[in-house]
Amino acid sequence: MRGVASTGAHPYVAISSGIAALWGRAHGGANESVIAQLEMIGSVENVDAFIKRAKDPNDDFHLMGFGHRVYKNFDPRARILKELQDELRIELGLDSELMAIARKIEETALSDEYFISRNLYPNIDFYTGIILTALKIPKSMFTPIFVIGRTVGWLSQWIEFKQDPTSKIARPRQLYTGE
Repeated sequence: MRGVASTGAHPYVAISSGIAALWGRAHGGANESVIAQLEMIGSVENVDAFIKRAKDPNDDFHLMGFGHRVYKNFDPRARILKELQDELRIELGLDSELMAIARKIEETALSDEYFISRNLYPNIDFYTGIILTALKIPKSMFTPIFVIGRTVGWLSQWIEFKQDPTSKIARPRQLYTGE
């Protein structure tokens, strides 16, 4: 969003670019990928086989919703959402096969030395995907919901660019290393 805002683009364009950038499975679309993976696993009985695949260095399967680029231990935001998920499950009776699969994965990973030694703890995407699904939010709406909380900050940054006479176009630095 900041890169596009720095060009002097209309705020709708800048916000749309922020949404587009978030949609990928490595960022705002990660919680959607968590749910797709839980659906692929299919049942609690299949969890152990997928955990085994996640630990196999020759298998390209990765457990979505575990680990974080910034948080090298348990994501503090994830702890809060874990509590919220548990409250919703109990208070609203939100229990499903996906939640059971997720609980089994979480219990296994939190007690498995492979995950512990690599600091692969459930992250915020693991819990938000489960919560949004339990609340019957369509997967296609996960990223737009994620965007809602960021929009005010994005607009503030857009306004800052417009008001700062010294602001320049953002040009990410890249160093070509090819032939």
